[in-house]
Amino acid sequence: MNWIESLQLAIAYMEEHLLENMTMEQIAAQAHISPFHFQRTFALLTDVTVAEYIRRRRLTLAANELIQSDHKIIDLALKYGYDTPESFSKAFRRQHGIAPSEARKNSTSVKSYNRLVIQLSLKGAEPMNHRIVEQDAFTVVGIKQAFSYIDGENLRGIAKMWQDAYTSGTEDRLFELNNGVIQGLLGVCVDQNEIQEKQMEYWIATSYDGEVPEGLSSFTIPASKWSVFEVEGPMPESMQRLWKQIISEWFPSNPYKHAGIPELEVYSGPHKPPQIWIPIK
Repeated sequence: MNWIESLQLAIAYMEEHLLENMTMEQIAAQAHISPFHFQRTFALLTDVTVAEYIRRRRLTLAANELIQSDHKIIDLALKYGYDTPESFSKAFRRQHGIAPSEARKNSTSVKSYNRLVIQLSLKGAEPMNHRIVEQDAFTVVGIKQAFSYIDGENLRGIAKMWQDAYTSGTEDRLFELNNGVIQGLLGVCVDQNEIQEKQMEYWIATSYDGEVPEGLSSFTIPASKWSVFEVEGPMPESMQRLWKQIISEWFPSNPYKHAGIPELEVYSGPHKPPQIWIPIK
């Protein structure tokens, strides 16, 4: 079963249990991957977080029922997961642009977010530059920060983390420490769900051996086989596009599976294209 088929099973599960309190662990179990990787893959392929997808679908069903029935707004609020009519009305207005009472009078003004269907289409004509490499275990040093991966908080936080690393001079410091095992700066996502539920750790780091410099932390990337992809085109759009290609085209077309250790984004310098390193087995 490839990742696309797994995601379809997870989407079917979400649709069947939209009015229930689903956990991310229950949803990800349908796709047979960790909650961290499920949420990351889902967001990359659909450009929306899992929580936002569920919220949009619930509010779409709520609008349909509001228009087609005379049920009280307070009853609909409770049915679709809101504790109070006020919180329901606020979310409803944010999605549909009008209050529930207005929608009941003017049914043409609501927005419909339909059930998501992920399909494999005929692709692959556009070449993907990559190579397979074997890499022994190596140590990295850098800065790290924990983020919740609920509702896209990690995406916003990571962008700010990079900006802070640039303005503080941390990027330059890490470039100077690099030992050449993998040249440049690394962006590393580490799943922390077993330690802290719904949490990930992000590192801005560089390969390094020796005593850990003051103010930095270290950890070891296990030995692995890697598929290394070059990013072509203007950033950050080209990076996001390549991630989608890897998930939706490369994995279904090749005999490899994800090795289950952190992936790497590699930034070697201003005159070299960034790379994505995917651990494979």
